[in-house]
Amino acid sequence: MAGNSQRRNRRTTSKKGAAKGSGGQGKKSLEGRGKTLSAADRPWHKAYTGTNVPKKTKWKQEKERRAAAAEGRAPKAGGPARSAPPRRDSGDGVEIIVGRNPVAEAMRAHVPGTALYVAQGVELDERVRESIRLAGNRGISILEVTRAELDRLCRGALHQGIGLQVPPFHYETYPDLLAAAAEHPQPPLLVALDGVTDPRNLGAIIRSAAAFGAHGVVVPQRRAAGMTATAWRTSAGAAARLPIAKATNLTRALQEVQQAGLLVAGLDADGEIDLFDLPAAVDPLMLVVGSEGRGLSRLVGETCDLRVRIPIASDVESLNASVAASVALAEVNRRRGLHTG
Repeated sequence: MAGNSQRRNRRTTSKKGAAKGSGGQGKKSLEGRGKTLSAADRPWHKAYTGTNVPKKTKWKQEKERRAAAAEGRAPKAGGPARSAPPRRDSGDGVEIIVGRNPVAEAMRAHVPGTALYVAQGVELDERVRESIRLAGNRGISILEVTRAELDRLCRGALHQGIGLQVPPFHYETYPDLLAAAAEHPQPPLLVALDGVTDPRNLGAIIRSAAAFGAHGVVVPQRRAAGMTATAWRTSAGAAARLPIAKATNLTRALQEVQQAGLLVAGLDADGEIDLFDLPAAVDPLMLVVGSEGRGLSRLVGETCDLRVRIPIASDVESLNASVAASVALAEVNRRRGLHTG
């Protein structure tokens, strides 16, 4: 009606209605959940002291739980299911060489492989066909996988539809490397690397060491490149023919070879003697190559019997670590050839 200010479905009073209760259900959320069990009261804890589970059975359950977690299956009844601890990569584990050219080069260089992964629908160009043929001739497993699976295996690297899996590298023990060098008919020639962190430099140095008659290469265990897939490829297969050892402490390793009668010569741009004036090149020798940036570390430089410089033009600051090692090894090999000839 006209003049009627009331509307339908509209409250006409300012009073609120009675609040609806929860019917007593809210009490449960306020109740405590009891005391936290101590370690001695938890059956899955190693400190459990309950009498209903013998100690031997308790540890057996824990052992079964760990085995089940490692195999990716559900644990047996009687023990709680817990997630396995995360695994850390050691850095020298199984790796995959990716890319058509790198894989083909690795296969030509007889880099040891355990599996060749080929993506489904990949274009079979000359490099892929060669890699598949060489893998078949060498008895390497050839596995066809989806691109998504190959992406996962290669951790997102650009693989171009092919990847070669290489096993963990087998390092020689340092005493065995020294013993093998001492038994060689020629004077021992070893190469030690002081903090070389680029695996391509490591592979190139190993290739030069094998080419110029060195009897082994020593790398530090820490803060240095190891035999990764990149180093394998760069060495062009030389890593399979030359003993390579890891030294826990490089300074101590140098002192051991000094006691064995080898002269330790470090490559240093500020060395006191030129490489081409090194008569000791024909004697038992260990050549130490410094890192790419800072060269020889202080302790290693002080441990060396002498420091050798490579004469270069004044407008060139320094040489790459692998290039410097190649030049030095070539000169040592030349001098030894003249000495024996």
